[in-house]
Amino acid sequence: MNKNILYLGIAVGIGVLTGYVLFGSHNASTAQKKMLDDHEHVASDNQIWTCSMHPQIMQSESGDCPICGMDLIPRTSGESGLEPNEIKMTENAMALANIQTSIIGNASTGKEKETISLSGKIVINEDKVAIQPAHFNGRIEKLYVTSIGESVKKGQAVATIYSPELVAAQQELMTTYALRESQPQLYKAVRNKFKNWKIHDSQLDEVIKTGKTKTSFIIYAHVSGVVSEIDVSNGAHIMDGKPIFKVTNLNTVWAEFDVYEKQISQFKKGQKIKVSTNAYPNKQFDAVISFIDPILNTSTRTVTVRTTLENKKSLLKPGMFVSGKIQSSINVTDKLVSIPASALLWTGKRSLVYVKTDPNSPVFEMREVTIGTRNTDSYTIVSGLKNGDEIVTNGTFTVDAAAQLQGKKSMMNKPSVKTILSKDKNIRTQENRDSDVMIEMKLPESVQIAFQSVLVSYLQMKDAFVASDANQASVFAKATSEKMQALIKSDLGKLEKEYFLNSIDLLTSISSNKDLEKQRSFYVTLNENLIALITNVTSFKNTLYIQKCPMANSNKGAVWLSTEKEIRNPYFGDEMLKCGSVIDVIQNK
Repeated sequence: MNKNILYLGIAVGIGVLTGYVLFGSHNASTAQKKMLDDHEHVASDNQIWTCSMHPQIMQSESGDCPICGMDLIPRTSGESGLEPNEIKMTENAMALANIQTSIIGNASTGKEKETISLSGKIVINEDKVAIQPAHFNGRIEKLYVTSIGESVKKGQAVATIYSPELVAAQQELMTTYALRESQPQLYKAVRNKFKNWKIHDSQLDEVIKTGKTKTSFIIYAHVSGVVSEIDVSNGAHIMDGKPIFKVTNLNTVWAEFDVYEKQISQFKKGQKIKVSTNAYPNKQFDAVISFIDPILNTSTRTVTVRTTLENKKSLLKPGMFVSGKIQSSINVTDKLVSIPASALLWTGKRSLVYVKTDPNSPVFEMREVTIGTRNTDSYTIVSGLKNGDEIVTNGTFTVDAAAQLQGKKSMMNKPSVKTILSKDKNIRTQENRDSDVMIEMKLPESVQIAFQSVLVSYLQMKDAFVASDANQASVFAKATSEKMQALIKSDLGKLEKEYFLNSIDLLTSISSNKDLEKQRSFYVTLNENLIALITNVTSFKNTLYIQKCPMANSNKGAVWLSTEKEIRNPYFGDEMLKCGSVIDVIQNK
């Protein structure tokens, strides 16, 4: 009996165990699988897909990049938690690039001495300019002053002039001379007439002595100085009061400096200034500010500040470039944030710094600031930063380069358009861009008007690259180069001329090369030069689009110009015709 009960218990236990193995483990695994599926489903719902070449593209499901057509990839979790304009660097990268940060504080208050550096040039002292005019009508038979820069002394013969008016006056002189005993006042009046014409008495005495009229008279300088302008030539007819030449006394000259609008408040008449030149680097000229132009130059946003320099040894020549240093007293009434000059990226239009947004992690964000005055090695910040902010003070360009490579907001690139595709409605939303980098230049109006023809041949060259036609690209590059060479003869500044010459050299390299890939390598730099020029042209008839392909130039990215918004890539042609995006628009003006 007991054995039967024992056998029955063992059988029941084996049955229960078998049932658990067959059904219980299945249910458990099913539940576990369900939990895993639910977890993966949630993870899938939160997954963002992006393009490796266009990180601004973010989509809630996999697919193709709408810009270049490449397969989208999952966005890595390491990017989560960052704002669109933030960049994260590794500690190793920070160490290799020697990137340093500092916590900024307030500038010192009260009176602080600041050295301001100015650039300018030597010009003629207009107060010392004199004119040698003609005092009667006639014709120049011989001009003795023939070159600019020639020294003229008072009393020096400057020209021989024939004048019918003087011939008639000589007859009158001899007649009144014969009547001088009876009519002395009449004779004196005639003599005074010649005196008003600046005719020397010795010449009149010769006429009276010989009794013969002179057909021509020598006129003498009644001013001294260096000739700065000649208005007549041999054989020219002159009129009473018209200038023959101008002279300037170079014993004193002016040094004129351009002061930016933000610096005007730091200058006043009577301030001491030290002037130096490239010609005499070891010599300084001490002077004081004698004049501050009351009118602002609206083209350059500068005011002219002038000082008068002694120049008795003729060391200073008009046209020389000079630099000036002035000690300015700045009354800092407000507590302004001060940053090292090395922390600032200045684009001409914007002033930028990189702020460390996470004290425990190397995460940075580019921030636009408004700068105040500049000291020798620092800037005061009017807005954009606050006391206690941690900013990059060394290696700023490296951080900016990393931001550019990651498709983030950077100095040289506009912030990418953040495009999110809705899973259900396929709707794109875009964030506004900041203003782009602009190198400020002064292009004469004639050059701006003529630049339209340069653009026409450039666009033809661009279309040749789109078609991957090396021969046509060479032809249109040569045409563009010839048009730019014609413009370089205009009155261009040093910076503007440098950009023109660089562009012409690159166009020549394209036109003389038949290898398409080599042509495109020159085309990369050419576009950077031309865009810098074109952003300073205000007379274009068409709207221009600045477009960029991030894969061109060995994945460094490259830009080009187009009159069409639709992307037609000149760097890859049919291989990747639609790869690229519009990064800026130059509107008609």
